[in-house]
Amino acid sequence: MTNLAQLNAQDLKVFHQQVRERYEAFKKRGLKLDLTRGKPASKQLDLSNALLTLPGAQDFTAADKTDTRNYGGLQGLAELRALLAPVFDLPPENLIIGDNSSLALMHDTFVYALLKGTCDSTQPWSKEKRIAFLCPVPGYDRHFAICEEFGIEMIAVPMNDEGPDMHVVEKLVAQDAAIKGMWCIPKYNNPTGTVYSTKVVERLAAMKTATPDFRLFWDNAYAVHHLTTEHIEIANIVEACARHGHANRAFVYGSTSKVTLPGAGVALFGGSKDNVAWYLKRMSKRTISGDKINQLRHVRYLRDQGGLMALMDQHRAVIAPKFAKVIEVFTQHLGNTGVASWTDPKGGYFISLDVLDGCAKEVVRLAKEAGVELTPAGSTYPYMKDPQDRNLRIAPTFPVLADVGPAAEGVALAVLVATTESLLKQRR
Repeated sequence: MTNLAQLNAQDLKVFHQQVRERYEAFKKRGLKLDLTRGKPASKQLDLSNALLTLPGAQDFTAADKTDTRNYGGLQGLAELRALLAPVFDLPPENLIIGDNSSLALMHDTFVYALLKGTCDSTQPWSKEKRIAFLCPVPGYDRHFAICEEFGIEMIAVPMNDEGPDMHVVEKLVAQDAAIKGMWCIPKYNNPTGTVYSTKVVERLAAMKTATPDFRLFWDNAYAVHHLTTEHIEIANIVEACARHGHANRAFVYGSTSKVTLPGAGVALFGGSKDNVAWYLKRMSKRTISGDKINQLRHVRYLRDQGGLMALMDQHRAVIAPKFAKVIEVFTQHLGNTGVASWTDPKGGYFISLDVLDGCAKEVVRLAKEAGVELTPAGSTYPYMKDPQDRNLRIAPTFPVLADVGPAAEGVALAVLVATTESLLKQRR
């Protein structure tokens, strides 16, 4: 492929006509393909079907003799906390097991902080004249939706290859006491696949903030979701914060949503001793205990760290070829054109696709007309507003492998049509 911006006007017109014909031919195939959300495929769900038969009618007693059918045990089964704690770099006593959604735990954390303040707050956050959050972009739309729901101002922070731009972050948090926290997906970021470097983790832990109750909402959603045989690790944020004198700075979240069954998994909250005590106190007014039977079935099924990692290897076998296919198709159709770039992540659930400025919405429209549904342009930015209108999130996991190639081709053709039309307009 030739860099399209370098073509003369006539050659660009010819290329545009050719790609438009290819696009129209693709439309006539009448495909209905979906690359919108990062859901596990049915083959992945099948891997955990054994959970549906566990723990069994006569096997409801936990290792510590807890009758999991009954009330009690607000923090969650000790044996499941012991199993999951090493994955999230926490001691078992500094971890709380929730029900299936880590997003629900994040939402509740916001509500508790707004109504009661954190363990370091002088007053509830809702009493502040202004509350703001830092939002690394591109980022996760559901994080941003929580802030928007509660009227919390969102301040976009650019991402680079090592994580959020720390020069921007450090300057903002040092001078603005209204900034109460920051969203972080530290491993295989949604949607870029970025892994926070040790240097970035250290700077986040050490930085001076204008408010004493600043919090990192550390959403380690893809802790074990590797796409290669390289199991990338990140620095321990809780230890780093404690070492720099900010022991309570990190709220850690995770879940088994994409490990076992998303609708019937387990989620977790963790952090410092004080943060866990604070959360349990708030949580105790909301519920008496979580679903301990589900917690027990997860212990029975996963067994130990070896069992967990073996299961994740099976997940990788299902989805890694889908990511490889998207990269292959994008490279074939868009490589060296200069109108698009994309990530090649080593883990997580997404590929981040950047097109020429001002073209993302048009790509989504064209792709939909051709039978390929994409997440709306702007979703990876606060308020659904991408100032450059260039970023798109590609989610290859849910379709069957045979559909991934055609879906990626439809996206690539939509990109070529939208961007060549944009270039032609610039030439007029």
